[in-house]
Amino acid sequence: MSNSVICTATVAQTEVIIRNLKESGFSADDISILMADKGGTRDFAHEHNTKAPEGAATGAGSGALVGGALGWLVGIGALAIPGLGPFIAAGPILAALSGAAIGGTAGGLAGALIGMGIPEFEAKQYEGKVKSGSSLISIHTEDSHEAERAHEICERAGATDVTSTGEVAVPSRGHV
Repeated sequence: MSNSVICTATVAQTEVIIRNLKESGFSADDISILMADKGGTRDFAHEHNTKAPEGAATGAGSGALVGGALGWLVGIGALAIPGLGPFIAAGPILAALSGAAIGGTAGGLAGALIGMGIPEFEAKQYEGKVKSGSSLISIHTEDSHEAERAHEICERAGATDVTSTGEVAVPSRGHV
């Protein structure tokens, strides 16, 4: 059964979570992050012991370097959602939100999150937290053991609103 672990975190907690997920063997392809770009990506922590940040990307429109643990994520970039402002996103959530940014989708961030399968009530809460400076992190997992590990990593880093979602098996008629 496929699951996702979702949480909100500060920028510092986000870097710890991403680093720990990487060290625990999670794939960068399965991690999504979304955060408001309040500082032109200069708020990201950088690894100071490297000569050239590997895997770093330039945020579109910001011109600032995104490095450290966050530079490992797939497709990290900046986007603007009409009416909400600039965001930094990476992973599968970037593709989903890019459509909202390009098309000026009504409903903004919450609408895009709902379109990704997040319940409306939670999507609106996440939107508010991201707009106020928190990161939204989603980790796709293939089984309950991976989901447990991701959940623990998020909690140990001090993340809030740590929750899991997954497909629910519905019994066929005649089975109780």
